[in-house]
Amino acid sequence: MINPFDATFLTPTKKYRRLSVLLAIHNTPRISQHRMADLTHLSSSMVNNYIKELHKEGLITITGKTNRTQRYDLTPAGRQELISLLLSYSSEIIQLYTGAKRELAGRLHSMQKQGVQTVILFGAAETAEVVLAAMKTTKLILRGVVDSDPEKQGMAFNGVTVQSPETLADIQADAVLITSFGRQEEIYAYIRNVMGDGIGVFKLSDL
Repeated sequence: MINPFDATFLTPTKKYRRLSVLLAIHNTPRISQHRMADLTHLSSSMVNNYIKELHKEGLITITGKTNRTQRYDLTPAGRQELISLLLSYSSEIIQLYTGAKRELAGRLHSMQKQGVQTVILFGAAETAEVVLAAMKTTKLILRGVVDSDPEKQGMAFNGVTVQSPETLADIQADAVLITSFGRQEEIYAYIRNVMGDGIGVFKLSDL
């Protein structure tokens, strides 16, 4: 199964919508058009139009006479089209990721110029993963990762065990970098309350 995706910030072009419909069919051949509309964030009428178009182009087959028995399958040409669209989509995402990593690396270098050598990350989510990738282009050393979410605590995050914020005082580091974009001011105040002024506290938006 290829996991579906939700591109919140990317404009949904026709190619992207075709990819979404093909992906839904690839994952669940007996899917209803109503369910397909939910997964692809399209209206039922738009899904129906894409189904007709893909069928006419020989990319999918349709069997069954009723909603209960209907089934969609990708043809060999349809599978090739799915892979082609996925590769194009992935290429654009990689370009965006590379740009984000480059921007973050520049901001991390500014921390180094301020004398920071060791860092704790506050927030174990997607942004932290990009930060960790960018850190590899710097001389910064990761001392730990903390997160307020109990479900993340104790879990491995890029080879580091996520700890609770209560452990901050036990981790020796020059600075804490807030990698969470939510509740930044609240997190900043918490760190200052726990750690005092003896440690640097940085937000990505301020670097």
